[in-house]
Amino acid sequence: MKKLYLGFGVIAGLIAIFLTALPTILHAAGLHPVYEGPTVMLSGKRALIITTSHSVLSEPGENEGPETGVMASEFTHPYYTFLDAGMSVDMASIQGGLIPIDPQTLSYPVSTPEDKRYLNDSIAQAKVQNSLAIVDVDVSQYDIIFISGGWGAAYDLAQTPAMADKVTEAYYGQRVAVIGGVCHGVLGLVNAKDRDGNTLIAGRHMTGVSDKQIEELGIEMTPLHPETELRRAGAIYESQTAFRDIFATHVVVDDEQRFVTGQNQNSGLETAHRMMQVIASRG
Repeated sequence: MKKLYLGFGVIAGLIAIFLTALPTILHAAGLHPVYEGPTVMLSGKRALIITTSHSVLSEPGENEGPETGVMASEFTHPYYTFLDAGMSVDMASIQGGLIPIDPQTLSYPVSTPEDKRYLNDSIAQAKVQNSLAIVDVDVSQYDIIFISGGWGAAYDLAQTPAMADKVTEAYYGQRVAVIGGVCHGVLGLVNAKDRDGNTLIAGRHMTGVSDKQIEELGIEMTPLHPETELRRAGAIYESQTAFRDIFATHVVVDDEQRFVTGQNQNSGLETAHRMMQVIASRG
């Protein structure tokens, strides 16, 4: 009996060690890599982060299912990157008001230091609880427009005419805004039009979450998939792959340096920094 208890104790100890090490293991595999590239300061510049307002992961047309929304790191990473660079940062969503955050993405073992910073930041939380409605936002006031992803974004970003209109307004605005986002957030770009009524992103190099990653995660019931929709809109789609694409990352700056897009949840930090670098390079 003592040997049995000892065996259970050893197994329990090994499980505890594994669980403690799991965030480090996932990080080493490629989840949420540390950004090690050049940084810039943009004091006096303004950034707008836009998210979904959809909160249920379900078949299209249904309203019951697990809670979802924006993936936490897909707004916390750009938010603190912009803020720490001296920028003022506003939060908007499709409907305005409370932004739904996918609860799993604020939990162990995938939560990030920026996520934990958010949970202790009453100012950022107030912005999330009282986000601006996209239809009411004056995008001409912003130097950077960053569209966050998460499963909720598949249900309302591309389906909202005001979202497409705001991308077009930002593109032609006097501030010459840098526009982009990560993962499912790029769905907010696919229906924007140029002045001739053509798809604004046609012919531009872009990325977003791959069809492969969506298939590997087994969440294919969402109404729109970024790789498919970017290709349909005429964008030149790029991505990197890994043994599982959840551990891959890729960031693309289009030739005109107006759009910066990141492949998935791992790409937020680099995408935000690359957007700022484009602004800084203008002198």
